[in-house]
Formats: sequence, structure tokens, C-alpha cells
Amino acid sequence: MAEPIRVVVTGAAGQIAYSLLYQLAKGDVFGEKQPLSLHLLDIEPMMGVLNGVVMELQDCALPLLREVIPTADPAVGFKDVDAAFLVGAMPRKEGMERKDLLAANVKIFKAQGQALDQHAKKTVKVLVVGNPANTNSLICSKYAPSIPPANFSAMTRLDQNRAQAQIANRLGVPVNNVNKVTIWGNHSSTQFPDVANATVVTANGETKSVADAINDQAWLNGDFISTVQKRGAAVIAARKLSSAMSAAKAAADHMKDWWNGSPEGSWVSMAVFSDGSYNTPAGVMYSFPVRCSKGQWEIVQGLNLDEFARGKLDLTSKELLEERDEALAVCQD
Repeated sequence: MAEPIRVVVTGAAGQIAYSLLYQLAKGDVFGEKQPLSLHLLDIEPMMGVLNGVVMELQDCALPLLREVIPTADPAVGFKDVDAAFLVGAMPRKEGMERKDLLAANVKIFKAQGQALDQHAKKTVKVLVVGNPANTNSLICSKYAPSIPPANFSAMTRLDQNRAQAQIANRLGVPVNNVNKVTIWGNHSSTQFPDVANATVVTANGETKSVADAINDQAWLNGDFISTVQKRGAAVIAARKLSSAMSAAKAAADHMKDWWNGSPEGSWVSMAVFSDGSYNTPAGVMYSFPVRCSKGQWEIVQGLNLDEFARGKLDLTSKELLEERDEALAVCQD
């Protein structure tokens, strides 16, 4: 057996963590031979609930789980961690605008960036799940200057999974038959789910472009995009709570591919620091198609963007720049 790694989950008493922790402790993310110590960080009023989560983890009798450390102290929660899932944030509620979330949550991620800077390993991989995830990740990195910016990312894998599922359902094929769906930009209603380069193995075993298999460009440019963009709000309207099970699965998918490598011959969507690729604004957390290998990511280059796609990328870029400016202003207050 390998040496245990240390993994922190913030908001550990919450709904997303409740679905995520079992996946982590069972080996779905870091591997079936990788033992781990789980650091469970939440606020002081949630410690009673968190103790119940600890009991359940113990009762799962999971061989890879060597230690569980519940805490409300960031110095303990982030101590020597190898991977961080920053889930804890004020949740979006029905009717709430993203800007309402921004002011409340940006200070949380400033403080967590400072704690990571002081206590985590410099090689830590930090995945921000709490919304607005792209901008929270940007702020977190800004206040952790001793950790490389490339070690921070934000989750758009939920959007990718949602988009793949919509295509698969439309064509009546398993979801893993759909390949190379891309999410561009922000994890918000301005994101652009793009299938221009996507392929699908059809029900009769033939590999086709998604555009040819669907054969309905109006749907691909219309209802498909809006369904993916607004799926989070639709879940809230139905459950009266934000996405949890699907968000946890996406967080596990994201970290698994980042840690172990993305599937050969494909790519995944991650919000990472823009270097200006595809004429996007540098210095924001922007979702791109990326390939991962040996714990590193690289943006897939050379994809063609038509005028329709270019307009979508520019729209989500504008929102990310506005969010960045608002967040930096909040941090300076």
C-alpha cells in the first residue's frame, strides 16, 4: 500500500460533501490502492452534524480510510493536504442572483486561500466547487501566492456531464458513447456548451459527429444550450435545494482526471487560468477543453470556433471580467 495522502473537504457537513466523501474514501478518485486521511472542515455551528458524518464514515468500514479529522479550524483542516475540495459556500437559493452570492462568498475564499498558503503542501491541487466557482477560485489563488496558479481550478465538469447526458438521451445511447463535449467560460448561465468537435458512437455502432447524429442545428444552438445553462436553476426549482449528488459526482470526476490523467484521445472541461488562448481574457478562471497527464493540465489548442461560438465565448468572458472586478473590490473593502 502507498503512503496515505491528505484530502480536505470544506463544507463537510453539507449536502454535496455527503455524496462526495464516500466516493473519496472508497477509492473512486485517487485509486483503489491509495489510502487517505480525510480532513473535514466546516463552521463551528455545524460540528454536531459533522460528528454524525464521521460516525457514518466509520460505519462504512472502508479499508482505504486511515483517519478522519473533523474541525472548524482552517489551520487543522488545511494542514499538509495534498488535495482540496472547496465545497463550502453560501448556497444559491431560488430567485437568488449570482451577484448576491459573490459578495457573501468571496471573503470565504480569500480566507481559505490564506489558510492554504500557510498550511497546505505547495503541491496541493485545489478544486473550487462553491459558487461562483470560477471567481472564487481566482480569489483563492490570489491569496495563496506561494502555491502555483496552475494548482487551482474550478468545476465545470458538472456542466460537461449535463451536456453529455442531454446528447446521450436525445440519441438513446449510453452517456460514455459521447466524447469531446466542451464547456467554455463561466460556470453560470453564460457558459457555452459546445459540441462542434464532439463525436458519438450511435446505437448501430457507427462513430459520427454529434452534429450529424442529432441532425438538428436549431436544437443544438437553442434548447440544448439553454437546458445545460439553466439546469442548476431547474434542479433548485424542483428540489428546493441546489444540485448535490450530481455536483459531488462531477467533483470526483474532475479530480480523478486531474490526478490520474484524462481519457486517452479525449479531453475534459476544467476552469483554469486563462493564458489568452482562443482570444479569451488572460488572468481569469476560464473553462477550456484540457488534457491532463501526470497531475498537470494543458489547454487543447487549434479548435475552430465559428462566429456563433465566438459570440458565446465573448459573452461569458465579459461576465468573468465583471465578476473579477467586483470580487477584487469586495476583498479590498
